[in-house]
Amino acid sequence: MKRYIFIILILSFSSIYSQTVIGKYAGEFLTIGVGGRASALGSANIAIVNDVTAGYWNPAGLAKLNYPQISLMHEEHFGNLVNYNYGAVAIPYEKDLSFGVSVIRLSVDGIPDTRNALYDANGDGVLDIHTDRLDYSKITEFNNSDWAAYFSFAKRQTENFYWGANIKLIARDIAEFSAFGIGFDAGVYYNPLENIHLAAVLHDATTTLVAWSTGRNELITPTLKLGAAYELEAFAGRILPIVDFDIRFENRKTASIFNIGAISIDPHFGLEYKFKNLFAIRGGYNEVKQITVGAGIFLPKLQIDYSFARFNQNESERLPDTHRISLILTLEEPRFLRKID
Repeated sequence: MKRYIFIILILSFSSIYSQTVIGKYAGEFLTIGVGGRASALGSANIAIVNDVTAGYWNPAGLAKLNYPQISLMHEEHFGNLVNYNYGAVAIPYEKDLSFGVSVIRLSVDGIPDTRNALYDANGDGVLDIHTDRLDYSKITEFNNSDWAAYFSFAKRQTENFYWGANIKLIARDIAEFSAFGIGFDAGVYYNPLENIHLAAVLHDATTTLVAWSTGRNELITPTLKLGAAYELEAFAGRILPIVDFDIRFENRKTASIFNIGAISIDPHFGLEYKFKNLFAIRGGYNEVKQITVGAGIFLPKLQIDYSFARFNQNESERLPDTHRISLILTLEEPRFLRKID
């Protein structure tokens, strides 16, 4: 586990210095996703999202809301190494508009800082970076945290076509270094037939700039997401197969599942069975070659979702399992119902 922390620190510190660059993986913390349902479906979600979490996945989906919703989520990523938290609220307005605010925080806390604790091996004031000896009294701790806030707008253009957009603010810090960024997302949803759902989302549409306090600027290139789902009735419930594709332009090459030059394509697959409005079971496969599973329970005004993910590695090298639980509270009362003509 310490080895993984060390690798994370080396990559983080080395990326802080320099000038303006296309930051491959610079916005990776923004791609982890939110909500237990989406995670269990392998993050294949943009064509089916119809709740408050749409503010993150596809802002157009917020237009499907008829009541205000609040969502909270906690995940211990890679066991308890990384804490990941999310909260959001969304409100329908008039007959065809919706607004939402979402906040996510990803953090690694209590990281040992040994930069000032290397042993003076030669007695000449020059620290020997090759020695394993440390002055433990000089070891301190710091945190690495990433914040993002999404301010979302959605409009129901017609009964079958919705669109939406996000303004997102990004704040990052590691030890004494910090960064700030701003970006924009846009999404559409189309329902050409009753059982067919189609969607497209462009994240970081104008290329998101993240400016570090050191003078380094990182550019997060756009990501195009395409999604489709088909809804069918079976086994006294509803079966929903879903597929999403992430198309990136930052030259990930073999780090992606498919690539054509600088363009990479990563598919996501999900399958959900929902029994009436009581419970759902889910499975999926995501872009990092994880098989995911989960379930949801639907109570009056409250939805509880759980997901489980395991990295496909040898037992001796496998990272700890990831568990996620999320809640969605719907203020389902007549006084909060969207105005309908």
